[in-house]
Amino acid sequence: MKDSMKKGFSFGLTSGVITTLGMIVGLHSGTHSRNVVLGGIFLIAIADALSDALGMHISEESEYKHTTKEIWTSTISTFIAKLVVALTFAIPVLFFGLSTAIIISIIWGLSLITIFSYHMAKMQKIKAWHAIAEHLITAIVVIIITHYIGDWVGSWI
Repeated sequence: MKDSMKKGFSFGLTSGVITTLGMIVGLHSGTHSRNVVLGGIFLIAIADALSDALGMHISEESEYKHTTKEIWTSTISTFIAKLVVALTFAIPVLFFGLSTAIIISIIWGLSLITIFSYHMAKMQKIKAWHAIAEHLITAIVVIIITHYIGDWVGSWI
């Protein structure tokens, strides 16, 4: 896989998991509404995927060392990875009760982070447990913080 595609895919996958998990956990704890959570997933899949892709595009351009093709490869791979990953979180919400769907989504998201971190560590020839732990801790902190922010916002409603 080319570096520009790898960069876009890894950014899109990671952002797709962390952002979508944070959003669904926060919306669930704040509203307990399947429609709100599902709407949030679809909105984040489109809006944040486009935003991240544009961010990647501008970041790559600002380095002044990539070809136009490399820049667009990173941009498109970021968009597709973020879109697809975010949309996978809609599946449990569509087919299970909301509380169960949130648990399945957390397991799914943490599994994706674990698998990707393991693969990345092996490619870099570093200790996999270190990369996995670092990335999982970050994801779990996001989940915990967004849960409590959702509770806090939900107390206003």
